[in-house]
Amino acid sequence: MDDKVGRNDPCPCGSGKKYKKCCLLKKGSKRNDFKDLYWHTYRIRLKGKRDIEGIKKTGELVLELLQLVKDEIKPGISTDDINTLVHEFTIKNNAISAPLHYRGFPKSVCVSVNEVVCHGIPGKRILKDGDIVNVDVTPILHGYYADANQTFFVGSPSSEAQKIVRVARESLKIGRSMVCPGNTIGDIGWAIQKYAEGEGCSVVREFVGHGVGFEFHEPPEVPHYGKKGKGIRLIPGMVFTIEPMINLGRKDVVILEDNWTVVTADGSLSAQFEQTLVVTNNGYESLTPFDL
Repeated sequence: MDDKVGRNDPCPCGSGKKYKKCCLLKKGSKRNDFKDLYWHTYRIRLKGKRDIEGIKKTGELVLELLQLVKDEIKPGISTDDINTLVHEFTIKNNAISAPLHYRGFPKSVCVSVNEVVCHGIPGKRILKDGDIVNVDVTPILHGYYADANQTFFVGSPSSEAQKIVRVARESLKIGRSMVCPGNTIGDIGWAIQKYAEGEGCSVVREFVGHGVGFEFHEPPEVPHYGKKGKGIRLIPGMVFTIEPMINLGRKDVVILEDNWTVVTADGSLSAQFEQTLVVTNNGYESLTPFDL
């Protein structure tokens, strides 16, 4: 991993000053020691080669889980059927489902149908022809977490369903394209917001991407809206998710009485795609790669 920053480059701490006028002075001769700098400044734990390989291995299980779900999605199955599928396959592969009992969450996977933005609790709801359903999986394998989700069509989708899924998918793709050393977290959100709003959709503000790998949720937060050039500067070894929640209607959301399920305030459809990414020397690598 090459973490070198020139004296006249913008300081990675995000101060807006040149490196030589900021953290170079604080760090003295250890000018390339960004691991300590990012930990002490942001509580971001940069991942080394061994860590990245561990997260990537968990990411392989993520992809198997999503493919398993995709193959079984059809009208007539319940959201709890999906939970059972994910839970049993995770255990079979000697892994743990991170969502289960996380802050009281009662199931092993989030299943969000139609107007449900995120954190849908699997239960008796039966999937119907024309529904869209997001399935969000996060297994833990050998101590490493990987996180991804996809939105699937159930049967034959409406034109509205096709649009929101297309925009959500493209939003992740556009967000990924902004990930490279020297860019900022704000660049990611700015690009997603510009695209999604340009398509007549809206971006949820209350729920964001996040660091991941050693824990389920780590710093930094990765908003899917924002201003270009603002926020923490990206450097190699950062691992985080991009997971834009895109609404067909307004951006406003409501949390239901179960304190988990998030729905669009206007009842409009919402879709989401998510991947876990690592910043590399020249750009990024998806540790949960699926086609977009």
